[in-house]
Amino acid sequence: MSDKAKNVQTETDRICVGVIGKAHGLHGQVKVTSFTDCPEDITAYGLLENSDGTRKFKITIVGKNKEALRAKIDGVSNRDEAEKLNGEKLFVSRQLLPETEDDEFYYTDLIGLETCYENGELAGKINAVHNFGAGDLLEIKKVDNSVEFIAFTKEAVPKIDIKNGLVVIKQLDEKAEEHDEDRNDNKNS
Repeated sequence: MSDKAKNVQTETDRICVGVIGKAHGLHGQVKVTSFTDCPEDITAYGLLENSDGTRKFKITIVGKNKEALRAKIDGVSNRDEAEKLNGEKLFVSRQLLPETEDDEFYYTDLIGLETCYENGELAGKINAVHNFGAGDLLEIKKVDNSVEFIAFTKEAVPKIDIKNGLVVIKQLDEKAEEHDEDRNDNKNS
């Protein structure tokens, strides 16, 4: 095995802790969306890496608002350089993060897990976890190769078994029926 191959980490060895957003101002500052519990903790892990590990970033927080942090990245001194980083995901080694409890996990741990409905019928596999602004969604590639998005809530995803690689989800039909029942109950009140 070559030295280069030994140094390559798999996606499960690294965790995405944030993403660089749009440039801010003329002096190379950027907006950063942090995925850590406390947004400012993104700097606690030292150098952050891009998705393929070929570039490292030292980030200094210079401000924040309710949507994002405002940060300075070492080596980025103007708006043009900052704009080239828009959308760059920021990763750290999993070893730098706290161990998870039995009922906790990192979103990356869900990718590739089998999903089934509450009746035991196989639904598909989790492709990704997204958040387009209205809450977390599981992207599931179903057994028929179609894609389904499920709200990542306790109601829609009643059981997550990381050890056995299985996530139980409710069928969309069931959720729609429950929603209709709730609406009808409200009309009768």
